[in-house]
Amino acid sequence: MHTLNLKQILIPYAQAVEELKLKFKSLRQSFIKNEEYSPIEFVIGRVKKISSIVDKAKRKNIPFELIEEHIEDIAGIRIMCQFEEDINTVIALIRQRHQKDLFVIKERDYITNMKASGYRSYHIIIKYPVQTPTGEKHILAEIQIRTLAMNFWATIEHSLRYKYKQNMPKDIQERLNKAALAAYNLDEEMAQIREEVLKSQKGFTEEANVIGNIFNNIQNLAQTKSSCNMNNIYETFWKLWEENDINKLKEFDKNLTYSLNEK
Repeated sequence: MHTLNLKQILIPYAQAVEELKLKFKSLRQSFIKNEEYSPIEFVIGRVKKISSIVDKAKRKNIPFELIEEHIEDIAGIRIMCQFEEDINTVIALIRQRHQKDLFVIKERDYITNMKASGYRSYHIIIKYPVQTPTGEKHILAEIQIRTLAMNFWATIEHSLRYKYKQNMPKDIQERLNKAALAAYNLDEEMAQIREEVLKSQKGFTEEANVIGNIFNNIQNLAQTKSSCNMNNIYETFWKLWEENDINKLKEFDKNLTYSLNEK
């Protein structure tokens, strides 16, 4: 009977989710534009479904008028990281925003203190100010921070728990426990090769930037040089591309830039 009221209540929560997603996606882009490693791999968000809100209120015996005060995850965003070590960096970034554009209310560490089910994630409950037609409204929102491996396991577990409710078959639960251990081991293995992976990614980014500059310079030169000269430039580029020598490509890019500056 409160469905219509809830639909109205959820409007600022949807706004908060979109704003928070944009903030952390922009933060990721800032790292990338500065050619720095981003601890944020990607960001998603959602507003809890009305049926889920009502179900949770019933389970926790929360009166309808107190739903916004006692259900902390009506608005939620999830930040995924490549490595477990990145989670601490993201946590620090969020804490730095405290009292600036959000307020950290509480934190729950399900990584150090893994749930019995095998669930691992770091949760931060925040109070977030939203501008509404009637003025500023502070709402509760949950930020979940986890690795890709943690998220894969949690997504599967959530689907199965939704399917079986409280009657998870024993063999399915045992398999989930094994999968949780496998996800944990994967994060541990990734931690061991983190530096090697980062070096590889940095090299790929550097090469992509050089190639991008070369294409841009070639496009600009094509407006001033003859077709014959451009054919020579193209042939040189493809030869260097096949050699896959980043230093030679950098030198080629430098020469192209010099040619442009001569004009």
